[in-house]
Amino acid sequence: MIASSTKYHEATSCDKCESAQESIFCAMSKLELGDLSLSKSFNVYKKGQIIFFERNQPQGLYCIYKGKVKIHKLGHDGKDQILRLAKKSNVIGYRALLSNDCYHASATAIEDSTICFFPKATYQQQIIANPQIATQLIKLLSSDLKAAEQKAMNLAQKHVHERIAETLLMLKDFFGTEPDKITLNTIITRENIANIAGTTTETAIRTLSDLQKKKFIELEGKKIKIVNLPGLIKIANLTE
Repeated sequence: MIASSTKYHEATSCDKCESAQESIFCAMSKLELGDLSLSKSFNVYKKGQIIFFERNQPQGLYCIYKGKVKIHKLGHDGKDQILRLAKKSNVIGYRALLSNDCYHASATAIEDSTICFFPKATYQQQIIANPQIATQLIKLLSSDLKAAEQKAMNLAQKHVHERIAETLLMLKDFFGTEPDKITLNTIITRENIANIAGTTTETAIRTLSDLQKKKFIELEGKKIKIVNLPGLIKIANLTE
């Protein structure tokens, strides 16, 4: 199952995948991972392409082999809100499968991505056969709930400079940095930064410009460099 593309990154077998030990399948043996691969397909998504839509019924589990994805939802005002981000080795769409419900949000590639797909029956069989996978899923759900609670608190209590600063720090922790140790290892639009921080694109642009003027960050095209990490942490009202 490969989306049309003149150039793609083919996903390897699960038992040979470097990310297996970082995913929910980390407790599985090489043999079990090899068997798991027999039911797997993969798809290539171009930047901006939808992986699954809000309100659709899930047919299986997605695991990111390469690339980055945003999970997002339209608010009552028609504005997009990014709920969380996902990267290599992360699974997406698992909550709808667990609850036997439709997707509560959509998933979109924010860069060219290769994503593995496991049918619903395979996913359910693995949970029954391997309780450690169920444990990993419980940990994921707990982490998601904690992040959602923190985000709700931030929106209620923090002003926009704090939220933008915290968003940049989150992007650094989640995606890491390039070899120079200061450039965020992701290309993310100003609109997406605004959606994560819960503000408008125009406000996000002004705030980033202000942070650059005060020499907390540097903006080079679409790249963002954090040049004063302690200062940015202080603005975000976080402890280092």
